[in-house]
Amino acid sequence: SVDCSFSRGVCDWKQDADDDFDWNPADRDRGDGYYMAVPAFVGHKKDMGRLKLLLADLKPKSSYCLIFSYRLAGERVGKLRVFLTNKKNTPVWEQNKGKDERWRTGKIDIFQGAETTNSVTFESERGKGKTGEIGVDNVILISGLCRED
Repeated sequence: SVDCSFSRGVCDWKQDADDDFDWNPADRDRGDGYYMAVPAFVGHKKDMGRLKLLLADLKPKSSYCLIFSYRLAGERVGKLRVFLTNKKNTPVWEQNKGKDERWRTGKIDIFQGAETTNSVTFESERGKGKTGEIGVDNVILISGLCRED
């Protein structure tokens, strides 16, 4: 497995230059490192911020499981979507509201066919809300398909 978490991960993360705002590091409550977040008040409604994970060494014709922690905290905070390179316009995962402030786990299967996925994009869309944030943390890539817990 490959640890792509932000504090100590080995992965290559890039801010998208063509979006409306950047994701920023935010300190974890426990004080052990940080996660990436977009506060609810950044930008205007429907503005987008994209954080891209570059994947250089995935083997063709194999499968992977991308596991990550996410949080949508606050009233009408917006949407969090995940895109894979080879399916640019259709999100493979989307969440638009949190039931509470808790962190949850997202899982996405990545199949390497003839076209390989060389990046995963986390996209935050600004909602109507003025408080809260969208956060992503603990991004890990594991060989093989995701298992149901």
